[in-house]
Amino acid sequence: MHQLIQPEGWERPKGYANGIAARGTQIYVGGMVGWNAQQQFESDDFLQQTGQALRNILAVLQTAGAGPEHMVRMTWYVTSRDLYVAALKGLGPVYREVMGRNFPAMTCVAVSGLVEARALVEIEVTAVLPDPVA
Repeated sequence: MHQLIQPEGWERPKGYANGIAARGTQIYVGGMVGWNAQQQFESDDFLQQTGQALRNILAVLQTAGAGPEHMVRMTWYVTSRDLYVAALKGLGPVYREVMGRNFPAMTCVAVSGLVEARALVEIEVTAVLPDPVA
């Protein structure tokens, strides 16, 4: 079970958590880009790559017996701050379609480039599966 950490008097964040406390088995998902299982990009569109990166994260989580509700931290690396900001209106629906209304602590960093030249976004996740109840 995760506990949201929200300092008293702070404005509630939209689409992420300020902090999360969790106990259990930790799962670290390496940076996922918007390519398919054969490591091929099907689109150069930011939102489509983001959706695919999120589906890739979900596949790794499910393989570990976890789901979006177990995410505690997510870091986004984007190649263009302007592209990210321009896509914000469409990001919510793309995110919720894959991850539902599970909003971990998040960070977004604009970078000069990613190792995969066609990648516009790379996302890494930490998840925690709660300890089994005895």
